Amino acid sequence: MLSLSTVAIVFGVVFLAELPDKTALAGLMLGTRYRASYVFIGVAAAFVVHVSLAIAAGSLLAQLPQRPVQAIVGALFLAGALVLLLKKDDDEEEVKAPADQSFLKVAGAGFMLILVAEFGDLTQIMTANLAARYDDWLSVGIGAVLALWAVAAIGILGGRTLMRYVPLKLITKVAAGVMLVLAGFSIYEAIRG
Repeated sequence: MLSLSTVAIVFGVVFLAELPDKTALAGLMLGTRYRASYVFIGVAAAFVVHVSLAIAAGSLLAQLPQRPVQAIVGALFLAGALVLLLKKDDDEEEVKAPADQSFLKVAGAGFMLILVAEFGDLTQIMTANLAARYDDWLSVGIGAVLALWAVAAIGILGGRTLMRYVPLKLITKVAAGVMLVLAGFSIYEAIRG
């Protein structure tokens, strides 16, 4: 059954973690060169694939004994928070754009860029952790996909404007703080058992 509170929590966590990531920058670069709707369709399809893989991994984790899983999930959230806090700002990647403006070329370029660049990314691992934590694949999947789509849309349509008003370091610190809270809660539940 769909849990709106789980959708909201997952959306917030994934959104904050993905916003300072390379996806927004890649979307911005493609969106400035090509029709935004074509780019978004390709990127959105890639994120559905990523979330599906993460949900499958998280669902497998949910079948294991709860105390060890909570401890592992807590450790992974803690590691994710540290990755965000210690991440250098100069890791922008070069985006190769398609040669023409056709729907298949542009959407395909967006799909392949995200499929390759985001595989095993922090937000994919976080989505698997959240799926294990909440044992609610539908709510976690919807929250994660909507968050990733929102970040992609922001990157494609207005990334430059957002970054003018909200410092990337602040977004990164808020995301790391949320993950630290989730890490503490998961570890507490593992100890309390």
